[in-house]
Amino acid sequence: MAFQLAACAEMLWRDKPIHWRAARLHEMGFGVGLWNWPEWDVGALEKTGATFTIMNGYLQGRLSDAEGADMLLASARETAQVGKRLGVQRLNLHGTGLGDQGLPILQLAHVAPGMWLRARDTLHRICDLAEEEDVTFTLENLNLREHPSCPFNSTSDVLSLVAAVDRPQLRINLDLYHTQIGEGDVIRHAQACLPWIGEVQVADNPGRFEPGTGEMNWPMIARALHDMGYAGPVGMEAYAKGTAEDALAAFRAAFTL
Repeated sequence: MAFQLAACAEMLWRDKPIHWRAARLHEMGFGVGLWNWPEWDVGALEKTGATFTIMNGYLQGRLSDAEGADMLLASARETAQVGKRLGVQRLNLHGTGLGDQGLPILQLAHVAPGMWLRARDTLHRICDLAEEEDVTFTLENLNLREHPSCPFNSTSDVLSLVAAVDRPQLRINLDLYHTQIGEGDVIRHAQACLPWIGEVQVADNPGRFEPGTGEMNWPMIARALHDMGYAGPVGMEAYAKGTAEDALAAFRAAFTL
């Protein structure tokens, strides 16, 4: 069985133009993940013929208050147009926009109950937009060590929100690197999230390099995903410890059963 494998173009061959990176990943048989589209020549990316599996689905906004929700919806609608141009399969969201070095723009030491209700309602509005535009959004888990005081960051938080909304236009982007740092127990978290997973993302810990460079047993995790019935995409959102080619080969080996 083969997973659909992809890699984040913005973390590999960082001295090359983004369209070169996307074309190289496509040539090697990988899908392509992107972060923020305004930095790149979308027309050049279109011409690569690559399969874009995931892209940041917004530029600003947040889930937990009215003003932030309106900003998020407007930004997500604009981004959806770019996503459709590229045929992006999933548009990714977080609990709040992220600034320099991944720091959350809205930092909350405590998320009040009313914020949970607002976040759920905002995600329903996102699903309405997705239905209109014929796109799919994902909500990604993060970790508080690298994204301090980020609301709705944990795997459990993301699962709670996506399961509460429970609509096909919203899935979980299950980032197992963040799960490992924040909570551990990655296989049982994957099992709990399984009905709502849109994509699994991977990087080894510590270091955020490719599988095989840290403490995580990726062949066992890959086998567990297969055995629980997951057959969706797996994206490497990791830096290369050596060459990008070697990193991608290690990733492919870890997820080839």
